[in-house]
Amino acid sequence: MDGRRAPRKGGVAVSEPAVSPSISPAPILSAPILSAPILSERVRCWPTTAPDYIAYHDEEWGRPVTGDDRVFERLTLEAFQSGLSWITILRKRENFRAAFAGFSIPAVAAFGQADVDRLLGDAGIIRNRAKIEAAVANARAALDVELSDLVWRYADPSSPAPKTLADMPAQTSASKALAKELKSHGFRFVGPITVYSLMQAIGLVNDHLADCWTREAL
Repeated sequence: MDGRRAPRKGGVAVSEPAVSPSISPAPILSAPILSAPILSERVRCWPTTAPDYIAYHDEEWGRPVTGDDRVFERLTLEAFQSGLSWITILRKRENFRAAFAGFSIPAVAAFGQADVDRLLGDAGIIRNRAKIEAAVANARAALDVELSDLVWRYADPSSPAPKTLADMPAQTSASKALAKELKSHGFRFVGPITVYSLMQAIGLVNDHLADCWTREAL
């Protein structure tokens, strides 16, 4: 994810040509006018023209997410994203919601083998047996904890603003500690890198770049 600054309006000075009394002056060509959308384009953490990705960055990524079911949804999607691009998951999110009963923890916890088989045959999601079974196991583990409260104990609102993508860590001591605690409760696919992605996504840390327009809005 790297930021992209909006181009500034510019122009090339055009000098007026000398005019002979017997020759009509040639028309002076003006500099091209940039369209308003380009002029007003905001600085974001990563360059993209995909509307759904822009909306996710502007409206969701890094904004606080609370509530057990909502945190469970984001944890599940981050686990499915492991090894894949996020845009792949983002564009399948509604399919995931339908397949996983709206990410209701009690509903997913009640899934049996028939549901696992159903999900393995669902082309609208990522058909990975280990990840599907982990989602069911995680729902069952979430029945015994207050998931939202658990993860929010690891929030770090004072984290420094990264200036470039290279400044963003892949994992931190906090993500390692949270991953360890989640595993102790029976959660799967919750390594420290996946957990740090979750922390970024749901606002436990603010990793919007220093010059990103969204950073100060959070």
